[in-house]
Amino acid sequence: MKKLSFLSAFAFALIMLTSSSISAQEFSKLDKSPMDAAAFPASYKEANKAIKIVYSRPQLKGRALSKLAPNGKVWRLGANEAAELTLYKDMKLGNTTVKAGTYTFYAIPGDKEWTAIISKDLNVWGSYFYKQDNDVARLNVPVTSGDKSLEAFSIAFAKGNNGIDMHLGWGTTRVVVPFTK
Repeated sequence: MKKLSFLSAFAFALIMLTSSSISAQEFSKLDKSPMDAAAFPASYKEANKAIKIVYSRPQLKGRALSKLAPNGKVWRLGANEAAELTLYKDMKLGNTTVKAGTYTFYAIPGDKEWTAIISKDLNVWGSYFYKQDNDVARLNVPVTSGDKSLEAFSIAFAKGNNGIDMHLGWGTTRVVVPFTK
C-alpha cells in the first residue's frame, strides 16, 4: 500500500511538473510600433462601420519623417505589416470605384503631395513586395502642415464632402485622403 501511494505521489508530481511547463507561455514584449486601428464611424457603440484601417504606429524619436517615410518611395503607411484597409461598402478614391473588401493601403510621400494607393495585395510585410500592377486605385492628395507635432504616426477618419476623409498625421505633416460615395 505504501509503495502504491509513493508511486501515485511520484506520478502526480511528474504530471504537475510537465503540465506546468507545457502550459507556460512566452509572450512578446510590447511592440515598439504598436498596432492600432481607426474606423468610421469612430464610436465603438456604432457597429455599422463604413471603413476601417489597421496599421502600426511608429514614433519619430528624434528622427526625421523623411528618413522613416522617404519622398518618392512607396511606404507601407506605418511600420511592420503594410496597412490593411477594409471598405464595408463600395467607395470611390478619386474617380475609381473600389468594391467593398479588404486591401493594402500604401502611400508615396512627397513635399507638396502624397500618392494614396489601394492595392489588392494582402498580408504584406512592409512595402518590399509592392507591385504597381496590383493597384486598384491611386489618388494624389496635397500635403499641409499642422500646428502641433505628432510623435506617433496617426490615422483618423471624419465626415467629409460627400463621403469620408482619412486624415494622416506625423510630425507636422498632414494629409487628407477623401473617400466618396
